[in-house]
Amino acid sequence: MSRDDLAARRGVETSVYQPAEDSALLARAAVDAVSDGERVLDVGTGSGWVAAQVATEVAADVVATDLNPHACRQARERSRALERDGEGGFAVVAADLVSPFADGSFDVVLFNPPYLPTDPDNEWDDWMERALSGGESGRAVIDPFLDTVGRVLAPDGRVLLLVSSLTGYDEVLAHARDRGFRAEKAVEESYPFEVLTVVSLRFDSSE
Repeated sequence: MSRDDLAARRGVETSVYQPAEDSALLARAAVDAVSDGERVLDVGTGSGWVAAQVATEVAADVVATDLNPHACRQARERSRALERDGEGGFAVVAADLVSPFADGSFDVVLFNPPYLPTDPDNEWDDWMERALSGGESGRAVIDPFLDTVGRVLAPDGRVLLLVSSLTGYDEVLAHARDRGFRAEKAVEESYPFEVLTVVSLRFDSSE
């Protein structure tokens, strides 16, 4: 399945990734896993839909980030709409992965990464390509995320990462283990073209 086919099937617009089945799966896992009062980071928030679900359903302090300025604008609009309705809003920060945040800042980090394997010569020359494309392996963004996310986790913090079978589930978990994480499946759904799994990652206390 090509990037354009996937984009068309998911009904995405030209500049910001819109909620689809992967978003719904991550949101379900997050609402179940996050407790009141926890500080939550939603990396690569897109339109802010997952962050909004968590902010609405749980009394948590939610921060959403994206590298895409159009996504940040849509996410802020979504947060303002929640606040007008008397629901919990969330902060939005323009950021590349977890780079601007202090060590130990978050109890839970959520990430629905770009994971579609793409031609290595792809220049990722528009925002929708960046939202979908994970490089030749599908893990070009996932691996750097796993390399750095541990820094911003509070003690006993955890990561909820969406992993597609298109990306290589075993390879993602192997990289996570190399970074000191142990993994558990939170939720999983099968679709005609892929299996989506949200894995919960915590630092392995036995290490």
